Amino acid sequence: MNVLTYNAALTYLLDRTDWERRSLGTAARGAWNLDRPRALLAALGHPERRYPSIHVAGTKGKGSTAAFLASILHTAGWRVGLYTQPHLHDYRERVRINGQPIMPAALARTVTRLAATAERLERESTDLGQLTTYELGTALAFQHFADAGVDWAVVEVGLGGRLDATNVLTPAVAVITALSLDHTVLLGNTLAAIATEKAGIIKPGVPVVSAAQRPEAAATLAAIATERAAPLALGGRDFTWSGDHRAGMVNGADWGYAGLELGLVGEHQLENAAVAVTVIETLRLTAGLEVSTKAVRQGLLNVRWPGRLEVLQAGPAQPTVVCDGAHNDDSAQRLVAAIRDYFPHQRLLLVLGTSADHDLAAIWAALRTLAPATVFAAASTHPRARSAADITAQAGTSDGDAQAMPSVPAALYQAVQHAGPDDLVLATGSLFVAAEARAAFGRTSAG
Repeated sequence: MNVLTYNAALTYLLDRTDWERRSLGTAARGAWNLDRPRALLAALGHPERRYPSIHVAGTKGKGSTAAFLASILHTAGWRVGLYTQPHLHDYRERVRINGQPIMPAALARTVTRLAATAERLERESTDLGQLTTYELGTALAFQHFADAGVDWAVVEVGLGGRLDATNVLTPAVAVITALSLDHTVLLGNTLAAIATEKAGIIKPGVPVVSAAQRPEAAATLAAIATERAAPLALGGRDFTWSGDHRAGMVNGADWGYAGLELGLVGEHQLENAAVAVTVIETLRLTAGLEVSTKAVRQGLLNVRWPGRLEVLQAGPAQPTVVCDGAHNDDSAQRLVAAIRDYFPHQRLLLVLGTSADHDLAAIWAALRTLAPATVFAAASTHPRARSAADITAQAGTSDGDAQAMPSVPAALYQAVQHAGPDDLVLATGSLFVAAEARAAFGRTSAG
């Protein structure tokens, strides 16, 4: 097979079954199967085994936690691969080394190899079915990291854990960030069920670091970790934190950090940072990881994770504009707390758009406590976006005004036009809305 062009390689990936762009109903669950990614990676010679990895699952905070970990390791001098999803502007953002997205030529070259291997597998083993966009994308990341000779890979789970394509890994440490109800059709409608799916990444004897969890989830994680003889460090029990992103403290049984400054805003980010720091301390003991205290501190400060409480505009004589990818009840509540604590304003003008399969009522219940003066509802261009009319029907029950807008940029333009210099414009409801808000302000790169 001739080497594909970059555009042809991207088309090859995205033309496969792409569950990120389809309705996540019961059909999606039926499509989950680790046999395909295992077979593909075996045919490639198991690139994922050529470097140690950190595997990160959770409902919220997993992307930020992964970013903290990658930043700390990179600051310490290691060559670090980072695999996350979804992307904000460019598919290449999903696969990074030391913060830099995979180059178009490398993506094209690697996808050409994947395509030849995948097509051979699909011919010879018809019972496996066709590899999906996400399964091929995961193999792309693992192969690219191996080809580039990374020292560490930080790998974020896409959805769930137990049957996610990334769960072919046997990591040096497994990480589970805060859990809440989300994607209940696929993962279950109780915290225990969701915790069971997320805990599917726990491997026998491999250490686990978990954020503080609600009792039901904590009990489930503890039981599964015990069953698999996997040492568990649980937030609030085995490590603690206090303060916020400007001056945080994190303590374990025999280690501690005070006066931590973070590159991400909010008390909830200190919790994510505490998980990351505990992972580093765990790896010192179990893998002999060499990371200085200075690197930990500087890595936490250096981290950038666009679309999360990101300030798009600020300054005198103009409204402050912030975007955030909060997409469920808990993340919306954390966003509300951060807005109250760190973004003083006279009036709030809200640009709101959600995915059709997320709980709009719960998201709106949290956001309405900010008493927005006006809600500008908009659907992102993503195929799973909820219509602006549906959003206004829900948000219009508040005391504020709700208007349906034709697009996120149009909604943002109207919000800024209606805002005074002491007002705050907040664009939120999904990462896709955050991405389009960033683009409206000329930020088309997540680097």
